[in-house]
Amino acid sequence: MFKNILRIIRWVLSLVFISTILAVVVYRFIPIYFTPLMISRCFEQIGKGESVKLYHEWIPLEKMPKSMPVAVMASEDQRFLTHHGFDYQAIEKAAEDHLKKGKKLRGGSTISQQTAKNVFLWQGRSWIRKGLEVYFTFLIETLWSKQRIMEVYLNSIEMGDGIYGVEACAEQNFDMEAIQLNRRDCALIAATLPNPRHFSSKNPGPYMRKRIRQIEHQMTFIPAFPEEH
Repeated sequence: MFKNILRIIRWVLSLVFISTILAVVVYRFIPIYFTPLMISRCFEQIGKGESVKLYHEWIPLEKMPKSMPVAVMASEDQRFLTHHGFDYQAIEKAAEDHLKKGKKLRGGSTISQQTAKNVFLWQGRSWIRKGLEVYFTFLIETLWSKQRIMEVYLNSIEMGDGIYGVEACAEQNFDMEAIQLNRRDCALIAATLPNPRHFSSKNPGPYMRKRIRQIEHQMTFIPAFPEEH
């Protein structure tokens, strides 16, 4: 009986392992129109008695302004092109600030980690979810290019209430297509990403305008995002 249970567990674990790898491989090539985050937000809206708002339109990286990847790297993950999914320097700095200076512990999540979380996992905080985030981050860093990670990130990241991806954000908040966004627009969008449902790229306040200047300054130190060969 015990051997049968172990055999079933091994089969289940093998099936989960194979299916996750297949999902990552498939998503390497096809557009991702829905994510767990989008679905959970829709249920949240329904639960609050609100009408469902879901604005999302997938576009390839070539149809985004060249400043957009640079802006999010400047704001969210300046070592994106050189790390392998995890920015150990940022993690060490966050831990040091927390222990020595008493600052609130920051996550230090990279663009790769945020992409893995948004596309494959549910929202929330638990050791199981964090472990799966590490696993999927390793998979996409291994099986996807940096260009694909950035493309998926900029198409799936939450950029406002019910707004997902740079194309939907450009249409809803700037009344234009993403490719028409200028350098400052890109910096403004990047400035909202820590909390896009609180900070608006449509009606930026004084804090947001300050963040725009900071991000534009940091963008001067970020290399142009390379094309995939």
